[in-house]
Amino acid sequence: MLDFYFWPTPNGWKVSILLEELGIPYTTHPVNIGKGDQFKPEFLEISPNNRMPAIVDHDVEGEPITVFESGAIMFYLAEKTGRFIPNDARGRKEALEWLFWQTGNQGPMAGQLSHFVNYAPGEHPYSHTRYANEYDRCVGVLERRLEGREYILGAEYSIADMICWPWVLIAKPLGASLDAFPNVSRWRKAVKDRPAVQRGVDVGKDFRRQAPPTDEERALLFNQTAASIGGAAEAAKR
Repeated sequence: MLDFYFWPTPNGWKVSILLEELGIPYTTHPVNIGKGDQFKPEFLEISPNNRMPAIVDHDVEGEPITVFESGAIMFYLAEKTGRFIPNDARGRKEALEWLFWQTGNQGPMAGQLSHFVNYAPGEHPYSHTRYANEYDRCVGVLERRLEGREYILGAEYSIADMICWPWVLIAKPLGASLDAFPNVSRWRKAVKDRPAVQRGVDVGKDFRRQAPPTDEERALLFNQTAASIGGAAEAAKR
């Protein structure tokens, strides 16, 4: 059994999709990032970077294993189950390249674009333009990679697809267009049509229907920095 610490966002969906694809049992624990749950001491013990998703694997010998960071979680689960990752050295190398690319490029750039689209108060034209361009650049990387390939690693669907797909799914809400990226558009639909992907995106869909965050809680979300962990954790307790 796995404990899955989650909130329905693109980063959370990466792992919920993999869990649904694997079909292994898990218990979902909501981490309401709009209300500061990610700063609670008990969560920081699992995810010291105060970010979800995170897992605790109880199906091991000895003490349960905690894993934080989406790329690490996906590699851990693929390694443990022997699924959705190539068996040969070259294929595994490519899988790791795309996991690192997503967490070092696509994810941060898309996340910053989302921040300036959805959370930052006031107008920030330079920042918005910069991250919109970076988002498009990353989609362009995927477009070239998918030329002549069904999936990112070739003919086989893998964790490389699962980790990259959620931030492409929400291109339109971010104000981006996929019209100039036919390979990505085709791939986006192929992944979206998978039943396990649909179930993964549906995980926690009712969480967002809870009372919207107050202005104080939105300020907490806006000011998520390492330096604010202590104060935010205290605020989250109140």
